[in-house]
Amino acid sequence: MTKHESPSYKLFLAFNYALLTAISLLCIFPLIHVLAISFSSSSAASANLVKFWPVGFTTKAYEYVLNKPEFMTALGVSLKRVMLGVVINMVLTILTAYPLARDPEKFRQRNAYAWYFFITILFNTGLIPWYMTIKTLGLTDSLWALVLYGAVPVFNVILLMNFFRQLPKEIEESAFLDGAGHMTNMWRIFVPLSAPSIATLTLFCIVGHWNSWFDGLILMNFPQHYPLQSYLQTVVVNIDTSLKSTRDIELLSIVNDRTSRAAQIFLASFPIIAVYPFLQRFFLQGMTLGSVKG
Repeated sequence: MTKHESPSYKLFLAFNYALLTAISLLCIFPLIHVLAISFSSSSAASANLVKFWPVGFTTKAYEYVLNKPEFMTALGVSLKRVMLGVVINMVLTILTAYPLARDPEKFRQRNAYAWYFFITILFNTGLIPWYMTIKTLGLTDSLWALVLYGAVPVFNVILLMNFFRQLPKEIEESAFLDGAGHMTNMWRIFVPLSAPSIATLTLFCIVGHWNSWFDGLILMNFPQHYPLQSYLQTVVVNIDTSLKSTRDIELLSIVNDRTSRAAQIFLASFPIIAVYPFLQRFFLQGMTLGSVKG
């Protein structure tokens, strides 16, 4: 009898599967509960009758949210932030990781630059210097304030650097013999061969920009400039009274503060839920290869 056929190993696998299933359900149930509330009637949500299935099914909460100017404005800010921020993050990550992946014999200052970036992970200047720097540069209340201060994610640089170092050196040497320069070597050889790692880091950047809310509250002076998560933070903390001034009185019996907040929270989560399955297949491979030092 092999190890994989032994009763103890099968029991171990069964326990692992049961534990992981339970953890997965614990992660999914809150989202299902929010989704059920968003599709429920106002009276059912207020009476706490909604668990994991809508009570008094209605889509009025989504109709209200999608016609809400504040939500759509914040959604537009977040989309622009993600598109601009991810491009800046990935371009600078690749441009930084490539030279740091060189051997010290070919790039003598490599260790000095590597330590320079690594120290930024260990030490943080604090909230006040961070805010004062951005304010002095005149970036407050602009989209650039949300994307430039974290333009070089050092953790991603380290992962991609280690991935680059594992690529066969013979391919690089062959390209140089054929007359390729460093830029050609980086964009036409290293980047295509590092697709799993780059896809993983792209997912990190998308989630990081989309879920970030604190910087929007600190750096934006006007609510109309808030990204979506910053706007949702104000919605969750403060009671939404905009329904009280709407002309459509019929909404008051169907949509209340709780159902509208649930709809907004789910709509804010949906883009990440939709993107993740397409990049998830690269996640394990990219993290494994990028985290092992070659």
